[in-house]
Amino acid sequence: MVLVRLLLFIALAVVAGALVMYLVKRDRRYLRFIGQVAKFTVLLLLAILVFYAVERLIDVA
Repeated sequence: MVLVRLLLFIALAVVAGALVMYLVKRDRRYLRFIGQVAKFTVLLLLAILVFYAVERLIDVA
């Protein structure tokens, strides 16, 4: 679960930095970047959680 927390912390820091850059420069590519980071973070979290679930199922059997 440390991996999940680390991923969320890094993603939150990247999103916050991009949001600050958007507020400073008013360039819409930062908003697009925030969307991409959010999408890939969710996909990576799902992959990690599926891995944990499969590991738990294999360990039980």
